[in-house]
Order: sequence, then structure tokens, then C-alpha cells
Amino acid sequence: MNFTSITHEPNMLSNQRTSCPPGLEYLTYLDKIKVEQLVSLTEAFIGFERNNKYVLRNANDEQFLYAFEETDTCMRICCTNQRGFTVHVVDNMKQEVMLITREFKCCAGCCWFAGCCLGCAFEVRVEAPPGNFIGSIKQKGSFWKASYDILDESGDTILKIEGPCCIWDGPCCPCDNEFKLLTADGMNQIGNLTKEYAGFIKEMVTVSDKFTISFPQDLSVKAKGTLIGALLLIVIFC
Repeated sequence: MNFTSITHEPNMLSNQRTSCPPGLEYLTYLDKIKVEQLVSLTEAFIGFERNNKYVLRNANDEQFLYAFEETDTCMRICCTNQRGFTVHVVDNMKQEVMLITREFKCCAGCCWFAGCCLGCAFEVRVEAPPGNFIGSIKQKGSFWKASYDILDESGDTILKIEGPCCIWDGPCCPCDNEFKLLTADGMNQIGNLTKEYAGFIKEMVTVSDKFTISFPQDLSVKAKGTLIGALLLIVIFC
């Protein structure tokens, strides 16, 4: 699939390397990130919700980041995918390079009411490194599709994500689910976030998901980092 590219000056990648948050320099070179939720047999067989763990790889399946959720047991069991969460992202040297957080909102989640008030919309904050706010993700109101705005550190919308009408999931739904990555005006698709079908057996016995994020290589590193936060919001909520 061909996407509309974002064109910048020839020295933009060099400028990104000098201005990107410490620890995320590697994102400068990427136009695709593969995210795999690690298999949890405990969840599959006894239904006990555990803190999620994810491996982030490049297009060649080389790991460059690892993410793990920190949420108390009561929140996970009672609130399931509506829960607030904290996700720590570390590099291969075990240095924390990103912090992704979502506050618990008892009324949030339904796309029909997300546009009514702030209390009805999921919001995710992304810091890189922890303490340095780089962007956020905000759920938007919609009658039939999941919709999210990607905001920069100033609160301006820089990208949009539009989900499918329905999320087809499970062993009997052998298809990928695509979330479109759109420009700020929503007119052009420049990438996607895709949940990949893992195969009948794996879908049946595990809750492990595989996602791929595709975007222009010259997208800013802060935007790429915020898209990682958007993906984790989609993974946990959906």
C-alpha cells in the first residue's frame, strides 16, 4: 500500500538526531516498528489478568526496546481494559527511555461519548525520558469508528488515527485489523497501526497480540515516540 509521504529539507534527519529526546535516537532511522505482546499462559488458562509486557523490534526483527506495565492487581481485575496504567519503556541496556501513563476514568472508553467531556475520553501522556513531556493521545467522539488525536507537547494536533468499524479478533477471525494513520487534517493516510492475525492455535490459547506501526521515516522522533503510546492504548483497550 502506498502512503502520502511527508517531505522535509534534506538535512531534516540530521536535525532530528540532534533534537530528539535522549535514548530515542534510534527511532530516527525507522519507518516501521513491530510490537509483540509476550505470551501469558496464566491469562489464557485461568483468566487472571497480569501486567502486560511487550518487545519492540525493527523491520528485521531486532529488539531495540522493551516495555512493561505497572498496574496494581485490583485495578487490573476490576477495571480490565478500562484501567489506568503506567508503562515503562527501557532500551537494551535497561535504561528507562520513555514513560507512558493513562489515568483511570470510570466513564471513559465508549467512542459515542468521548467527545462529550474530558471525563469520557481516554488520554495518554508520553514522556521521554521520564519527566520530559513530548506528546499525548486523546480519544475523540465517534458514532462508529475508534478515533484518536495525536498531540504534540504544546497540545496541537499533529496526526490522527482512525480505527476500523469493528475489531475482528480471536481464532475464527483470520484477518488483520488496520488503524489508519492520517495527517492532522484527516485528509491523507501516511501510515497505519495494524493488529496482525497470529494464527488459529496461538489466537485460541494465548492473549498475545502482534502489532506493526508504519510511518514516514522523516516523521519527528517525538511523534514516533507518541505513536508507541497510541499503540499501547489500542492494545490494552481493544
